Amino acid sequence: MTNAMLRRSRSFKRIGGVDVDILTLDDRPDYPELDSRLRASGDLIDGVRILNLWDDLRRRPPREKDEVQAAVELLTPADDDIVSECDGISLSRRRSRADGGPVAVDRFRRDGSLLATERADAQSRRIVVYAEDGTPLRSWKSKWSLYRWWFDRMTAGKTSYLLVDSKTAARSVVDYRRENVTTVHIVHASHRVRGRTGTLRSSRAFVLHRAGDFDDVVVLTARQRADLADDLTSVDVTARIRAIPNEAEFLPPSGSPRTEALGVVVASLDSRKRLKHAVEAIALARDADQRISLDLYGDGPREGEIRTHIEELGVDGHVRLRGFDPDARAAFQTAGFSLLTSTSEGLPLVLIESMAAGCIPIAYDIRYGPADMIHDGLDGFLVPERDIEMMGQRIVELQSMPAAGLEAMRKRAMARAAEFSDVAVTRRWARELRSAFDAKRIASAQDQPLRVRLRRRAGVVRRRVLWMTGR
Repeated sequence: MTNAMLRRSRSFKRIGGVDVDILTLDDRPDYPELDSRLRASGDLIDGVRILNLWDDLRRRPPREKDEVQAAVELLTPADDDIVSECDGISLSRRRSRADGGPVAVDRFRRDGSLLATERADAQSRRIVVYAEDGTPLRSWKSKWSLYRWWFDRMTAGKTSYLLVDSKTAARSVVDYRRENVTTVHIVHASHRVRGRTGTLRSSRAFVLHRAGDFDDVVVLTARQRADLADDLTSVDVTARIRAIPNEAEFLPPSGSPRTEALGVVVASLDSRKRLKHAVEAIALARDADQRISLDLYGDGPREGEIRTHIEELGVDGHVRLRGFDPDARAAFQTAGFSLLTSTSEGLPLVLIESMAAGCIPIAYDIRYGPADMIHDGLDGFLVPERDIEMMGQRIVELQSMPAAGLEAMRKRAMARAAEFSDVAVTRRWARELRSAFDAKRIASAQDQPLRVRLRRRAGVVRRRVLWMTGR
């Protein structure tokens, strides 16, 4: 999700010429350092910046407001407090309940002065921000009200688009309605419980039950768009839903030779990716063709378990755990095929990157992504979910294909991936954001006099003509 968001932000700037502010709401202490690292790696570019709520309050305290909450007594340090530091300076002290919920947080500026206090109990939450001399400046009764105040500060009454990738952050945006701000929630993964029709995952249910309060809800595939529309209709929710895929930045051809019998997986080593299935498929394929091997890039909590499974199946030395590598996608240029065995996805970037490099994908037919990308047998292979034996067979079949047929398949995969280039996807975003803005303007005038409604519609037509003529 983060990689997709950063790519989209860079494309908005490079291709659309639009500055992008990435708003973050947590209080991690190292955002300046993170910004520097991301700029050094090219993930952040000029015109794209990270803005953090608490760092912004440190730089620009709010103006004093009448009837502000009185100053709150600071926490007395305790051994089990969670203290966040940067360069030896304490930036926050957090104390939690036994169930993990926050009881109190004190936040500080980098000079040690008090920035904010947050106190919560079963009935209420109180957040107070202070001047450097300790004077209370402003208070809020919830985090969401603080966030919305900050969104107003960031947009400053200007026409703005608030794109929310995080399902957690989306909860605070549901009720955020401003005439000048078009809100978009992007759903990066499956919304269903184990793919069952008419279900919503608990982590997404709150937001999706309020999907109509966003100006747009964007999913990554047409298949998920249809499913989500059906699932929301079943709970009487009407929303504007669009499908826009993630984009991929394609590497130039490496010119290095391709090892046809080498497979690649790039994935987190967690339960959702089901990487034991990939290992088992390779073990089955090697029974028919001893040349076949696999490089697995990534790290995660299941690494030890996967390593043990590799040893149990006797394929150690042929299935190699390469660990995390920021340049792992370069492996697609020299491997013959890639495997995807996840339980669910939105639209996996690794699938696009594999096909863009001419690396033939062999993927479980899960919701969502593989069937939206792969034409089975033409530019890759779809395998019924959990059918490890068939995945192994497809790996073997790939090795026996005539060279001309295999090369044609690779070219078709590359052509399919080109539809997900940064230019193509950014153009889709431009069209959809204009359309969402126009729909918002028309909807907001529905209770206005006829002359106002007609003027709004005329404005929509005028903007569309100017856009189509390039002016």
